[in-house]
Amino acid sequence: MNVREVMSATKVIPVLAFKGVDEAVEVCGALVEGGIPVLEITLRHPTALDALEAVSKALPQAIVGAGTVMTPAQAEQARAAGARFGVSPGLTPTLAEAVQAADWPFLPGVSSVSEAMRATEWGFDALKFFPASASGGASFLSAVGAVLPQVLFCPTGGVKPDNAADYLALPNVPCVGGSWLTKRDADGRIDPAVVTDRARAAGQL
Repeated sequence: MNVREVMSATKVIPVLAFKGVDEAVEVCGALVEGGIPVLEITLRHPTALDALEAVSKALPQAIVGAGTVMTPAQAEQARAAGARFGVSPGLTPTLAEAVQAADWPFLPGVSSVSEAMRATEWGFDALKFFPASASGGASFLSAVGAVLPQVLFCPTGGVKPDNAADYLALPNVPCVGGSWLTKRDADGRIDPAVVTDRARAAGQL
């Protein structure tokens, strides 16, 4: 599976940060039940790799990936834990070389035309646009589409239900990334039932 196939499998890639393995399995199950097959578990918590491995085993029908991959070592650890793809907020030569050598589907982050051009020179034609809202939003991607028509983008950062459709209306945006699907309540808990409802609503965007 290449990264374009990952992007085409869903309209929304949930950007996930969990406090533990049990929470990860329960919430990811709720997302899949709601029709979201692609899951990006960010490496922002000490238990992230364990959570990624557990979710991969518990939900074999899902496409589970690792987010916030910053180094070649993290990329290797995520792959070993079962991540079928990786996502990064940016891209360095070292990271680019490592993920390409591993033939690992990867979505590197860019926030400017120059960064997008450099990423395409390094062999990437599907990119994460981050932080999307702070970097020009849908209007920026609309303009970029005229000069880099071969590149697909997954905007993340400030993407919400009320603006996601603006991005998805663009021909170079097959999907968006967002954390709103698993927003915590006042007690810091993620309600699986609410997650399933949000996932179903996201499928209608």
